[in-house]
Amino acid sequence: MRRYGKHTDEDDIRSRPNRKGNRPRTHIRPKHEDASWGMVLTVDRGRLTVLVEDRIVMAMKARELGRKAAVVGDRVALVGDLSGQKDTLARIVRIEERTSVLRRTADDDDPYERVVVANADQLAIVTALADPEPRPRLIDRCLVAAFDGGLTPLLVMTKSDLAPPDKLLELYGDLDIPYVVTSREELESGAAVNRVREQLDGKITAFVGHSGVGKTTLVNALVPEDRRRLTGHVNAVTGRGRHTTTSALALPLAGDEGWVIDTPGLRSFGLHHVDPSRVIHAFPDLEPGTENCPRACSHDEPDCALDAWVAEGHADPARLYSLRRLLSTRERTEGD
Repeated sequence: MRRYGKHTDEDDIRSRPNRKGNRPRTHIRPKHEDASWGMVLTVDRGRLTVLVEDRIVMAMKARELGRKAAVVGDRVALVGDLSGQKDTLARIVRIEERTSVLRRTADDDDPYERVVVANADQLAIVTALADPEPRPRLIDRCLVAAFDGGLTPLLVMTKSDLAPPDKLLELYGDLDIPYVVTSREELESGAAVNRVREQLDGKITAFVGHSGVGKTTLVNALVPEDRRRLTGHVNAVTGRGRHTTTSALALPLAGDEGWVIDTPGLRSFGLHHVDPSRVIHAFPDLEPGTENCPRACSHDEPDCALDAWVAEGHADPARLYSLRRLLSTRERTEGD
């Protein structure tokens, strides 16, 4: 092997050719100032379906983004072939800063945080009043995730022909959450769809719920077939004949008055990622009372200043109970 001494001349050093071409490597990332913006509609096995103006474009993430991943609802900048024609592929080079994030973990002991939806305005929590029975602890967890991520919650109760909504309304009444009650007959006639639609116009709404509550049936009723065809390319990517809610999918409401994001049916909703100090922001009547709380107060301990705040008449005791019930949901199993 040839060795070089201390006073080696530059001409004595051989440079290895770049086998991948003559272009030298650089750490300077391109600015892509001519990139176009779009909205991610769904993600499947590394391929993203993106709406760019009025076209559906298939894309992949650029290597320069590193481990940062785009999710449904993200606003992204793309370069490359944006024609939307078959077998074309664009490249996502930037992800716009998110206004809200719906996140979850597999369970409360799992440190891996998964972003489900970005930039949604509200979270529609769909629960059946019977068949299957309501799961209040799962609803609580979804509420905590909504408050933590900056989404406004909406409670949608289905199958009111099988059971009345009174118990659930009593449980969540003190949270001032908007709600809609529907029955199967109203869903078939379209009356329920109109009431739900009033809560969705002009917003991006993510729908969550465990299997069997009628979430996807409601979404299908809200989004007419001609609007669903806008995302027809999804089927070619997944290899399935129709969307079966195995990944989140954004669908446009008629008249371009908003978006519905259908998410996979939930079995669990881990809250390992949630910072309890952010949940208090959803309780503006209680938040000023935390100024005298001890540092890192969990708001459910003997020295919490919220007890005095409520005792002085600044807020309803039921509101403090609701807050503490939500904050303690990590210590309870979802089937309780």
